[in-house]
Amino acid sequence: MKNILATLAIAALPLGALAAADAPLVFKPGHASLKQFLLPAQVPHPADNAPNAARVALGQTLFFDPRLSGDGNMSCATCHNPGLGWSDGQGTARGVKSSVLGRASPTVINTAYNSIQMWDGRKASLEDQAMGPMQANVEMNMDIAKLFQWLNGSEGYKKMFDKAYPGQGINEGTVSKAIASFERTAISRNSPFDKWVKGDAKAMTAQQVKGFEVFTGKGNCMACHSGANFTDNGFHNLGLESWGLAEPDMGRYAIKPVKAMKGAFKTPTLRDVARTAPYFHDGSAQTLMDVVEHYDTGGTVKTNLSPNMKPLNLTHDEKLALVAFMEALTSPYKPVKVPALPVK
Repeated sequence: MKNILATLAIAALPLGALAAADAPLVFKPGHASLKQFLLPAQVPHPADNAPNAARVALGQTLFFDPRLSGDGNMSCATCHNPGLGWSDGQGTARGVKSSVLGRASPTVINTAYNSIQMWDGRKASLEDQAMGPMQANVEMNMDIAKLFQWLNGSEGYKKMFDKAYPGQGINEGTVSKAIASFERTAISRNSPFDKWVKGDAKAMTAQQVKGFEVFTGKGNCMACHSGANFTDNGFHNLGLESWGLAEPDMGRYAIKPVKAMKGAFKTPTLRDVARTAPYFHDGSAQTLMDVVEHYDTGGTVKTNLSPNMKPLNLTHDEKLALVAFMEALTSPYKPVKVPALPVK
């Protein structure tokens, strides 16, 4: 586990941390100063849950099975649809009985590289978070005792679990491991930006390269969206309008009650961000341009505002270039097959 955390820490290091301390970025395709933006080829995983075909297949089956919810009509894929950027296209998520929840469904893309999970960071790993939505009465609202009674009575699932985790049985541990194994296949690291970093001069347009310059410079985006996965795995109050409500979502503060964490939420990856609208934890930004405009103002509500939030005074062309660059972080879409679910 220590090696995994070390890998994740490297992936989240801020601009320049992997290069010489005084070495500036050179905005030329293939330049050595850009290599820090390439994700590791090996996807991190715990030592006791190394991925294999059987584990991924089991996790994929569980991920798409609505019978893991109390009403039998919601699966993990309901809120994390591969065709919708591994999110749901909603401003905020829908839970049991289609109730409107307070936070957006975060994307599963590249969560394997995160050192902490969820908008408020209350889960440490993919294994740690996998059962959460099933157990939450406002989300999938599943009776966990009934869930395992049913899974252990299913001949199809018993065969899959025996193959994936021989001798470990069907329990919260193996269900969590299987779902996490499948989620680790949701990877984005073959975008036009990645190709440009590797030396393909035609992979990005001149406008996108200009956007990268704005991103790493005047836009101050790297203050939070740092490293190869474009997240610092940290928490920030962005001064959103919802923070000014009478009873605002306290975010990370509910988990770690220190003043700086009031209204602070985890920095999401920008990988495949063009597919994951709406944006922010409250779904208040409909487009990437809306996101840029918010950051350009330095935040709407100034109370407990992150010190990284300052007016940017970007020109219209700079804003367009910044959006174009973020669009260049999208990898080609890989269709995900909905598996045949065990009948018994």
